[in-house]
Amino acid sequence: MIMLVALLPITANAETASEADADAVDESAAPASLLDERLEAASPRLARFYALHGGLPVWQDRAAVTTLVELLEALEGDGLDPADYRPERLAREAEAALDPAASEAARVRFDLDASRTLLDALTQLQRGRLDPRDVYPDWEIPVAPPRLDLVGIERAIADGDVETALALARPEGEEYAGLKRALTRYRHIAGLGGWPMLPARQAPLRPGHVDEDVALLRRRLAMIGELEVMAADVTHYLPNHPDIALESPGQHRYDDTLAAAVRRFQRRHMLAEDGVIGPNTRAALNVPARVRIEALRANLERARWLSGERSGWRLEVDLAGQRLDYHRPNGERWGARVIVGQPGRASPVLRSEITYLTLNPTWTVPPTIMREDVLPAVRRDLDYLAEHDMEAIDPQGRRLDPEAIDWQRPGAVMLRQRAGPRNPLGRLVLRFPNDHLVYLHDTPARGLFHRPQRALSSGCIRVEGVADLTRLLIADSRSAIDLGGLLATGETRNVSLARPVPLALHYRTAQGDASGLASFRPDIYDRDPALIAALAGPPTARRVVDPSDR
Repeated sequence: MIMLVALLPITANAETASEADADAVDESAAPASLLDERLEAASPRLARFYALHGGLPVWQDRAAVTTLVELLEALEGDGLDPADYRPERLAREAEAALDPAASEAARVRFDLDASRTLLDALTQLQRGRLDPRDVYPDWEIPVAPPRLDLVGIERAIADGDVETALALARPEGEEYAGLKRALTRYRHIAGLGGWPMLPARQAPLRPGHVDEDVALLRRRLAMIGELEVMAADVTHYLPNHPDIALESPGQHRYDDTLAAAVRRFQRRHMLAEDGVIGPNTRAALNVPARVRIEALRANLERARWLSGERSGWRLEVDLAGQRLDYHRPNGERWGARVIVGQPGRASPVLRSEITYLTLNPTWTVPPTIMREDVLPAVRRDLDYLAEHDMEAIDPQGRRLDPEAIDWQRPGAVMLRQRAGPRNPLGRLVLRFPNDHLVYLHDTPARGLFHRPQRALSSGCIRVEGVADLTRLLIADSRSAIDLGGLLATGETRNVSLARPVPLALHYRTAQGDASGLASFRPDIYDRDPALIAALAGPPTARRVVDPSDR
């Protein structure tokens, strides 16, 4: 391990110093005093960093600078661009600043710049390189202030272990670690030239087929880690004759092992799990590795934005993955499929708390659905209201005579569907404060949950098994609610939870697992391109305040 040594300035040899030199200020103290002077105008965090180092310069050793440069370059493994931290310029400036002829001011200036670079890199590694509001003006979840462990970082630097310093800032949790592993694997694949592309076919490729394209399919899946698709036929050929192995008759047969791997691929990409290589599965297989790399980088940045989010008891909805995960206080995890907003009526990314339930809800038609869907139907046929068990009401909730309303210019008229089996909210709604009038709810159309892709709603989120989820929320919030009894009455009621349940709606288009296999979801709201483009540009300025500054 390279040790980081704070070197004092080179001074004249004591044996050759003149009497005049004896009366001069001892230059060996100059860097510390000059450093103190410069730190008076520096940020509290930078000043504390040096205080933890004994008030001495940190980067006065070439080996230490080399280590710092190498580790800044290693940030590429986290999806960050090392060029943002100018490691090459840092190395050049080190050569000049650490030259024996360099002035002490130049040494101190370089030392401070190197320390700022390190702390900036650690901050961006922990909380993100970009300000999410510059990428998505509708972003509602604040990025938590960075919480750099300056004591641990300084200790790691004193031991010459900058890598540990970076690890101390890296977001914790399996989500980030999985994405990082997947990025490493896909960059390796891209370095090998990517995977083979499956040619277009008039007929799908199905299990049981014998076809030359099957060998390409095997190569494609093996490259991402599905190695068992090659194992059965090639083990004894691989040492000396890999080409013969790949051309062996078994490689052209679409067998059960390969079909199982294809179904796993389809599951990870939210495709129908039928093992058939049709147009959609072929298109997913043929997305270039470099495109997948950009998606992984985008999702690593999103994970950094959210790295300060609370852990423990919480309910999370992954909008792109169309899944809900409830993390119970006892550590258990409950999951379900959900239906989210369709493109053009996107479910929002937000953080809130579930505060109350609506049992046997009525449904007031939201303005967008009223304008785009219901009003045109009512104008064509007024019987639409009776057929859908709807009533017209004014803003105070008073019933109106639909025959007396000018449906071409209805003004402030609203439509409300009565509680019942056909109500689109089902029998149960989970409410949480938000500016989008969205909520989690039941649905009578439960068959839709079996679709692989479920961006079908008008913004609200339908939850499979919502009654089971609600019973868990009632128990975990210690609420005295007789859910079954209240539902049985058929009456519309709002019931508050004793404790609000933390809720977050997130958007993740990629994930990685413990083995490095990645899952990619359709970018249903077309949110990736803006983030990928922003990551390719200069970092945005965002004032971040580390609580350790205080």
